[in-house]
Amino acid sequence: MKTDSCIGACTHTVMVAVILLLPASVLAEPVTLRQTVELALKHATSAAIAADEVQHASAAYRELHNSYIPQVTVGAGLGWSYGFPLSLEGSAPSLFNVTAQSALLHPELRPFLRAAEMEGAAASSRSKDQRNQIIQDTVLSYAELEKWEQRLARLHQAEPEAQRMQAAVADRVKEGIDSELEGTKARLSEARLRLRIAEAQGAADVLRERLSKLTGLPASGIQTETESIPALPEGAKNAAQTGAQEDETGRATDSNPAVQSAVEHARAQFLVAQGEHKSVLPTVDFAAQYALLSTINNYQNYYVRGSFQSNNATVGVAIRFPIFNAAQRSRAQAADADARKAKSQADAARNQVSEETLRLQRSVTQMQAARDVAELEYEIAQKNIDAVQTRMSSATANLHDLDNARTQASERFIALQDVTFELERSQVSLLRATGELETWVLGTK
Repeated sequence: MKTDSCIGACTHTVMVAVILLLPASVLAEPVTLRQTVELALKHATSAAIAADEVQHASAAYRELHNSYIPQVTVGAGLGWSYGFPLSLEGSAPSLFNVTAQSALLHPELRPFLRAAEMEGAAASSRSKDQRNQIIQDTVLSYAELEKWEQRLARLHQAEPEAQRMQAAVADRVKEGIDSELEGTKARLSEARLRLRIAEAQGAADVLRERLSKLTGLPASGIQTETESIPALPEGAKNAAQTGAQEDETGRATDSNPAVQSAVEHARAQFLVAQGEHKSVLPTVDFAAQYALLSTINNYQNYYVRGSFQSNNATVGVAIRFPIFNAAQRSRAQAADADARKAKSQADAARNQVSEETLRLQRSVTQMQAARDVAELEYEIAQKNIDAVQTRMSSATANLHDLDNARTQASERFIALQDVTFELERSQVSLLRATGELETWVLGTK
């Protein structure tokens, strides 16, 4: 019984040690692409900055709109007077006063309000563009991590076979069947495999760290789930092949948030210029004031006896007719220049998106053709392994032929993975350009 209990305790200890020594990626729970994107959108600081910009634009609009609401100020102008009571900061000395003022007729306010509204729309478009950038970065990082995880798993599967091959060649060298050169080649093949494993592991670790920064998840707990990556829409795959690049480019230009933001900003700048030009027109303001006066300021000495009273109020309008304002004229000219600049920037943004969309369409076509070639080359390399194994059974091939065939198949597999990922990168970028990325990942618009 004591021996059994010791064996049980030792077994438990060994199991705990094995679990602790397992790689973090083995113990990690897979996280889907959708979950990763949703966490990135909640955690990313750039999304919070974009949301603050939208709130700032909304507050700027309300600030201008509230110019029509009277601003009420309560205070006092306490002080001692010698002779006639002079004003204190523009108001008569008083124990208590209330002033109210608001805009009634300001020709420049209407274009300024519309400009602030446009700037709010531009900020919303920039926020959407930033959101799409976060989604794109997360999707590409997730897809690349999935590529390296698959490669790492395949390399680990090939590692025992490479070790056996190296050992077999070493035995043949000892027996004099193979030369020392063949033994060195076998060791080189194993060293290359270890290099591939180290490269894949390092790339996977870097991508996990990047996703950790994006999502807030611990890097050791991130593991991809291949089935969670949705298939790319047929439009993204075939748009360039069907000759619909003109429609695709137009759709990208119309729906691209960066272009929308630039266009709305240009409209806002044009309205600002209008407002600056209208600032030289007459204005009318509502104004009202109440003041409680006191005899300590000698008011009673300068009024007809018996006519002085403590409670005083004034309600009316303040009308201004600007006659000459050179500074305002220069400000309006500067606003015109800003409006022309914003329009040119909007045209440049539209042209850039149009050109980028066409480039992505061509890139998708090229990458699809390259993937087809890589798939066929990998298929041939796999069949070559089978052919070499058949020849070995008839003594017309040796271990070196098999090692070369396996090495070539491994290289073809890596090339196929790289080309496939580049195709996915182009397709995802094209989805972002056409405004379909979020719908593809999250199923929402």
